[in-house]
Amino acid sequence: MKVILKADIKGVGKKDEVVNASDGYARNFLFPKNLAVEANNENMSKLKAKQDSAKYQKGVEKEKAIEVADKLSKILLKIEVKAGENGKIFGGVSAKEIAQELSKEYKIEVDKKKIDLKETIKTLGVHIVDIKLFEGVVGNLKIDVISK
Repeated sequence: MKVILKADIKGVGKKDEVVNASDGYARNFLFPKNLAVEANNENMSKLKAKQDSAKYQKGVEKEKAIEVADKLSKILLKIEVKAGENGKIFGGVSAKEIAQELSKEYKIEVDKKKIDLKETIKTLGVHIVDIKLFEGVVGNLKIDVISK
Protein backbone atom coordinates (compact mmCIF):
# COMPACT_ATOMS: atom_id res chain seq x y z
CA MET A 1 0.00 0.00 0.00
CA LYS A 2 1.34 3.45 -0.89
CA VAL A 3 1.31 5.95 1.98
CA ILE A 4 2.45 9.56 2.49
CA LEU A 5 4.50 9.95 5.66
CA LYS A 6 3.59 12.79 8.04
CA ALA A 7 6.80 12.44 10.08
CA ASP A 8 10.31 11.02 9.77
CA ILE A 9 10.25 7.30 10.60
CA LYS A 10 13.56 5.50 11.01
CA GLY A 11 13.94 2.71 8.51
CA VAL A 12 10.84 3.75 6.53
CA GLY A 13 11.35 7.28 5.17
CA LYS A 14 11.26 11.01 5.67
CA LYS A 15 8.34 13.40 6.11
CA ASP A 16 6.24 14.08 2.96
CA GLU A 17 7.75 11.08 1.18
CA VAL A 18 5.58 8.52 -0.65
CA VAL A 19 6.59 4.99 0.35
CA ASN A 20 5.31 1.44 -0.01
CA ALA A 21 4.28 -0.07 3.31
CA SER A 22 2.66 -3.41 3.98
CA ASP A 23 -1.10 -3.24 4.51
CA GLY A 24 -0.92 -4.46 8.11
CA TYR A 25 1.86 -2.05 9.09
CA ALA A 26 -0.03 0.87 7.56
CA ARG A 27 -3.44 0.03 9.08
CA ASN A 28 -2.24 -1.13 12.52
CA PHE A 29 0.65 1.26 13.18
CA LEU A 30 1.01 4.22 10.80
CA PHE A 31 -2.63 5.30 10.49
CA PRO A 32 -3.65 4.95 14.19
CA LYS A 33 -0.58 6.90 15.36
CA ASN A 34 -1.24 9.57 12.70
CA LEU A 35 2.21 9.02 11.16
CA ALA A 36 0.93 8.58 7.60
CA VAL A 37 -2.07 8.96 5.30
CA GLU A 38 -3.14 6.84 2.36
CA ALA A 39 -1.67 8.01 -0.97
CA ASN A 40 -5.00 8.53 -2.76
CA ASN A 41 -5.65 11.23 -5.39
CA GLU A 42 -6.80 13.87 -2.89
CA ASN A 43 -3.82 13.42 -0.55
CA MET A 44 -1.37 13.30 -3.48
CA SER A 45 -2.71 16.62 -4.84
CA LYS A 46 -2.38 18.18 -1.36
CA LEU A 47 1.22 16.93 -1.16
CA LYS A 48 2.00 18.34 -4.62
CA ALA A 49 0.53 21.73 -3.68
CA LYS A 50 2.55 21.76 -0.45
CA GLN A 51 5.77 20.92 -2.34
CA ASP A 52 5.09 23.60 -4.98
CA SER A 53 4.47 26.18 -2.27
CA ALA A 54 7.71 25.25 -0.50
CA LYS A 55 9.64 25.45 -3.78
CA TYR A 56 8.20 28.92 -4.53
CA GLN A 57 9.00 30.12 -0.99
CA LYS A 58 12.59 28.88 -1.35
CA GLY A 59 12.91 30.81 -4.62
CA VAL A 60 11.67 34.00 -2.98
CA GLU A 61 14.10 33.58 -0.07
CA LYS A 62 16.98 33.02 -2.50
CA GLU A 63 16.11 36.23 -4.40
CA LYS A 64 16.11 38.18 -1.11
CA ALA A 65 19.47 36.65 -0.18
CA ILE A 66 20.94 37.71 -3.53
CA GLU A 67 19.69 41.28 -2.96
CA VAL A 68 21.27 41.35 0.52
CA ALA A 69 24.55 39.96 -0.88
CA ASP A 70 24.57 42.77 -3.45
CA LYS A 71 24.02 45.37 -0.69
CA LEU A 72 26.77 43.85 1.45
CA SER A 73 29.31 44.02 -1.37
CA LYS A 74 28.87 47.82 -1.51
CA ILE A 75 29.29 48.39 2.25
CA LEU A 76 32.45 49.30 4.12
CA LEU A 77 31.55 48.64 7.76
CA LYS A 78 33.64 50.70 10.18
CA ILE A 79 34.18 49.28 13.65
CA GLU A 80 36.02 51.32 16.27
CA VAL A 81 38.07 49.43 18.86
CA LYS A 82 40.71 50.16 21.46
CA ALA A 83 44.16 49.32 20.16
CA GLY A 84 47.76 49.43 21.35
CA GLU A 85 50.62 51.35 19.76
CA ASN A 86 51.64 48.57 17.37
CA GLY A 87 48.13 48.09 15.91
CA LYS A 88 47.13 45.14 18.10
CA ILE A 89 43.55 45.18 19.31
CA PHE A 90 42.59 44.66 22.93
CA GLY A 91 40.26 41.67 22.69
CA GLY A 92 39.02 41.35 19.13
CA VAL A 93 36.12 41.86 16.74
CA SER A 94 33.73 38.90 16.85
CA ALA A 95 30.89 37.81 14.57
CA LYS A 96 28.41 39.05 17.17
CA GLU A 97 29.84 42.57 17.02
CA ILE A 98 29.79 42.54 13.21
CA ALA A 99 26.12 41.48 13.20
CA GLN A 100 25.22 44.20 15.72
CA GLU A 101 27.00 46.93 13.74
CA LEU A 102 25.32 45.83 10.48
CA SER A 103 21.94 45.95 12.18
CA LYS A 104 22.58 49.31 13.84
CA GLU A 105 24.12 51.20 10.91
CA TYR A 106 22.56 49.64 7.80
CA LYS A 107 19.41 47.91 9.12
CA ILE A 108 20.57 44.58 7.64
CA GLU A 109 19.74 41.66 9.91
CA VAL A 110 22.27 38.81 9.68
CA ASP A 111 22.53 35.88 12.07
CA LYS A 112 25.95 35.83 13.75
CA LYS A 113 26.24 32.10 13.04
CA LYS A 114 26.17 32.79 9.30
CA ILE A 115 29.20 35.08 9.45
CA ASP A 116 32.17 32.97 8.34
CA LEU A 117 34.86 34.18 10.73
CA LYS A 118 37.58 31.61 11.42
CA GLU A 119 38.74 33.54 14.49
CA THR A 120 38.15 37.00 15.91
CA ILE A 121 39.77 39.89 14.04
CA LYS A 122 42.78 41.02 16.08
CA THR A 123 44.47 43.59 13.84
CA LEU A 124 43.59 47.04 12.54
CA GLY A 125 42.86 47.56 8.85
CA VAL A 126 40.44 46.32 6.20
CA HIS A 127 39.28 42.71 6.40
CA ILE A 128 36.93 40.84 4.04
CA VAL A 129 34.44 38.50 5.68
CA ASP A 130 32.12 35.99 3.96
CA ILE A 131 28.50 35.82 5.10
CA LYS A 132 26.49 32.71 4.16
CA LEU A 133 23.02 34.04 3.37
CA PHE A 134 21.40 31.04 1.66
CA GLU A 135 22.35 27.77 -0.03
CA GLY A 136 24.92 28.81 -2.64
CA VAL A 137 24.58 32.56 -1.89
CA VAL A 138 27.55 34.11 -0.09
CA GLY A 139 27.96 37.84 0.50
CA ASN A 140 31.31 39.55 0.95
CA LEU A 141 31.54 42.32 3.54
CA LYS A 142 34.48 44.68 3.93
CA ILE A 143 35.18 45.61 7.53
CA ASP A 144 37.46 48.52 8.39
CA VAL A 145 38.75 48.10 11.93
CA ILE A 146 39.96 51.47 13.22
CA SER A 147 41.38 52.67 16.49
CA LYS A 148 39.37 55.00 18.74
